[in-house]
Amino acid sequence: MKHDPLSILFPRQSKVTYRELPEAAWHDLGLDAVIEKVAQKPQEVQLLRRVMTSMTDDPAVSAFRCDVFEDILNHPDIREKMMSMLEKVKTFYDYGIVKRGMGDEAGLWDLMHRLEEYRSYVVTVESLRECLSDRDLHSEGLRILLETINRIYEDSGFAALKKDVEEMGISASELKSITVGINLNERFEAVSMGLVSVNRKPFSKSGLLKNFINAVNPSDHLEAEAEWNNSYSFYPANSEAGLLTAVGNVATASALMRNPIAMLSMARIPDADGLSSVSRQMDSAASMLASRIARRLKDMLEKYLNISVKEISDLIPELLFYTRWAEYIGKCRTQGWSFCKPEVLSGNSSSTDMAAEGIYNLKLIGSLKPGQVILNSLSFDSEKRVYILTGANRGGKTTITQAIGQLFLLAQCGIFVPASRFRFSPADLVLTHFPADEDKTLDLGRLGEECRRFRSLFTASTGNSVLLLNETFSTTSFEEGYFIAVDAVKAILDRGIRTIYNTHMHKLASDLDKTINRDSCIAKAVSLVAETSGGRNSFHVRIAPPEGKSFARNIAEKYGVTYESLSGLSE
Repeated sequence: MKHDPLSILFPRQSKVTYRELPEAAWHDLGLDAVIEKVAQKPQEVQLLRRVMTSMTDDPAVSAFRCDVFEDILNHPDIREKMMSMLEKVKTFYDYGIVKRGMGDEAGLWDLMHRLEEYRSYVVTVESLRECLSDRDLHSEGLRILLETINRIYEDSGFAALKKDVEEMGISASELKSITVGINLNERFEAVSMGLVSVNRKPFSKSGLLKNFINAVNPSDHLEAEAEWNNSYSFYPANSEAGLLTAVGNVATASALMRNPIAMLSMARIPDADGLSSVSRQMDSAASMLASRIARRLKDMLEKYLNISVKEISDLIPELLFYTRWAEYIGKCRTQGWSFCKPEVLSGNSSSTDMAAEGIYNLKLIGSLKPGQVILNSLSFDSEKRVYILTGANRGGKTTITQAIGQLFLLAQCGIFVPASRFRFSPADLVLTHFPADEDKTLDLGRLGEECRRFRSLFTASTGNSVLLLNETFSTTSFEEGYFIAVDAVKAILDRGIRTIYNTHMHKLASDLDKTINRDSCIAKAVSLVAETSGGRNSFHVRIAPPEGKSFARNIAEKYGVTYESLSGLSE
């Protein structure tokens, strides 16, 4: 049987299909600005985005994630310990697991990072065990994770790895430089080299580098002997035995064995042929030294190849995802913003596909205070499958359209959503058709580009998708745009796609029962209006006929551009 990798974000991976959210949809939903507030480091932005853009309509996955997130959100001490752990495992976080084929030759630095990965692996296992033990965990995901961590911790192989890592005492994050000694012949060609030291600090002009610069400066003199005040050991690279007496300090074989890097420092330089330049000899020498070190270090780490480091390291981005979002929502809650746990409807639900109460757009956090935001409610079912949304400019039509897309993306990642209640059937994709940039319309023209994009989105959609249209087909005359929009909405209803169509074509909304809704189609379209009150935008939406001419008349009267007011002006 195929083994599913351990995951708290992607359960039953072998049985679930994921689809990638289009880049345009991510941008149209205004999530670029939101995710930058959630992430604490620039490199986290793409990591968080990758998780959110992998979508599946499997309700079990959404429910699984919601439970995991609830556990992490409700246990601040778990979050605190996880954040502390993330600072300790920078190899997993910044570098990632080294991926290579079985026969690939590993470089020195890759192997040093492999060693650091084992160190991070030990820290992660111990930290997760401390985080999750003796906690009241309700989610299946965290309970399985704790069981797995306990099994790893109690295994004798883990204890042996921990002991070896501690004894090695070398951290790739601390290794900043290597000092190499090179012997020259009478032609100033490198004939042998050896490792002098492995250093925790990079070279600067002081110390050895300063001595070297001074040595080649004509105003100074050449040293009579290669001495370092008895503070360094020189391990020759061309020794047959591989372990020789060190200059200044006597380095025995046993002493070298206690220093893994020193033990791995044997490398021979090929005999000079009199033709190669010193720089080429130096490059060759350095390469051979690194190769020998890499082979020896690889042998030391070989016995731990079966350790499931990658399985644990792959959890780091998932833990980071949940922790960052939990920290962000926890902070927003203290400021008075409301969030709720999504309720996932089973795949058999047919009466209602979404019921949202008290919703708002995440982009409003930071620019407004909680009490200044108008909350709305909306639902999708067979009688309300497509909303034709009309209203005045700057009346909140785009804001509510974005909010619906945000709700689905957050809920399907398990994140608590900006609402007082949210029940939903997951979407396989959230697709958006917002106005394109001018430079993307040069070849086809704006209407041609809109038609091409819409056809592509419609082809990608299914009855489980969510489609958000913003002023689609508005770049041509009203008559042409209206004709195309009627056919597009009919096709959308036939497929049963949950849709919000934000448009200024009020006729499209007022003529729904005449031109679009048909008895042969179960799904129906309804008119949704961004209301006005006293000529002002209320930012509240409700199901109603479009205000259309009545609203325009109010605006005209307010600003004095009716025929009566204009004709009464003195010439």
